[in-house]
Amino acid sequence: MKRRTEERPVLRVQDLSVHFEVHEGSLLRSRTHVLKAVNGVSFDLRAGETLGVVGESGCGKSTLARAVLGLIRPHRGRVMWLGENLSELEEEALRKRRKELQIVFQDPLASLNPRMTVGDIIAEPLWTFFPKFAKVQVEERVRGMMKMVGLLPNQINRYPHEFSGGQCQRIGIARALVLNPKLIICDEPVSALDVSIQAQIINLLKDLQKKLNLSLIFIAHDLSVVKHISDRVMVMYLGRTMEISTREALYRKPLHPYTSALVKAVPIPDPKMARLRPDTGLTGDMPSPLSLPPGCVFHTRCPYKVKRCQFDVPALRRMENGDWAACHRTEELDLTISKPENGGAD
Repeated sequence: MKRRTEERPVLRVQDLSVHFEVHEGSLLRSRTHVLKAVNGVSFDLRAGETLGVVGESGCGKSTLARAVLGLIRPHRGRVMWLGENLSELEEEALRKRRKELQIVFQDPLASLNPRMTVGDIIAEPLWTFFPKFAKVQVEERVRGMMKMVGLLPNQINRYPHEFSGGQCQRIGIARALVLNPKLIICDEPVSALDVSIQAQIINLLKDLQKKLNLSLIFIAHDLSVVKHISDRVMVMYLGRTMEISTREALYRKPLHPYTSALVKAVPIPDPKMARLRPDTGLTGDMPSPLSLPPGCVFHTRCPYKVKRCQFDVPALRRMENGDWAACHRTEELDLTISKPENGGAD
């Protein structure tokens, strides 16, 4: 049996870029800027694997998700799904492929139609793709999905406002799974939920992944959440990939200074341990994506920058351990995370 690292990816994203034109000024004196929301991102995803995608707000995580699903067309690059280039498909052919790729949204209540019952919400994808299904067949499938995600089947005729936030997210997960997809993209699915409910939803996703052999892309800005569900983690900053590492390596010894800062910023519940934690080293705010800095996009905030970083864009390179990093100084910096005893990111 081949190891997972040797398996053929089900999803391969190559040099993906998504640019938007932003108009500024009046009709008579209008200027057009290019917002590079995603700028040359590449990664692979294998069957049954979870890739966590993290970064600050505005780094391009959600735009990347929508480009992978074909909800927006990329400016450049390819999205290969089971060997087929989704970026080149016509709308009707792409629509048929969407049965295999589904999404769970951030705000559980806002993503559900308040005028539809839970049963109709979960059944809607079935009616869209399989309009000839018998009503009794659809209802049986919906009740089965409700039970699978931890909802009571006798709640099928209730409306979203009658459920809690965690239950609404379970409805969204059931809707995404009802077509038996192979890939689920979770776009910050627990950020609007209480901590205890977050753990329940993450455990549910892990159980469903194991049971259904799902591939997951789990988007979040909280590294402590990503740690518990991901096999590998991709770190993004201003539309670019800074690092792709296994979960264990990323938390123990990050390859990129930005990743190191994110790990150091993970909250520690114990105030005494938090005071002993080293500073993140970051200074200033993230630059505007409308005016990207030359060279490495992170150099304006990097405590380890050298002159080369200001004009030379670092390529995403594979390290000896198989992980990837886009930093000119990766091989000379030791970014091992030192933690107070019984504290820190782990």
